[in-house]
Amino acid sequence: MKSDSSQAESPMVDLSDAEIIAASRKDPVRFAEIFNRHYQEIQRYVDRRLGGDGADDIAAETFLIAFRGRARFDAEGSARPWLYGIATKLVGRHRRDELRRYRALARLDTGSALEGHEERVTSAVAAADAGLGAALADLSRGDRDVLMLVALADLSYPEVAAALGIKYGTVCSRLSRARRQIRAALEGGGHG
Repeated sequence: MKSDSSQAESPMVDLSDAEIIAASRKDPVRFAEIFNRHYQEIQRYVDRRLGGDGADDIAAETFLIAFRGRARFDAEGSARPWLYGIATKLVGRHRRDELRRYRALARLDTGSALEGHEERVTSAVAAADAGLGAALADLSRGDRDVLMLVALADLSYPEVAAALGIKYGTVCSRLSRARRQIRAALEGGGHG
């Protein structure tokens, strides 16, 4: 009997996300494979956006929303862009926390008198984090979402477009603008 169940489970490994989601419409338990395939990646993305507080909850909520909306999933292949889109919308709801985190990074005290090479390196890294945090906080929500999906989730431009429901050209322009603003803020030492 064990061999029958293992044989029934093994073919799911060969199925695409779209095929598994389609099968889960009749057999909801099969959606667990989508969770198993993508949860850690989505959780890491949310964690990097918001910090550890709430990342597990938001990642879990992402999959709950995906499960409830699986009947509307109409893409082929990977569910990654769809899941990242859901996660990004949830992060947007929590963006006040995200902005507070970036602003807190910007307020890090980097001017304390430290001695030794290790402390100077730590201070330099903290200063860079503070500048980056302030620059990220100053980006518009759309620009920040595109930048984070490319930088943290390693999504391609077409995947970002699918995740956010925007055009490919919009992804390109938002990413270009975000990179330009981040670069200017870090080079100029200011953030707005």
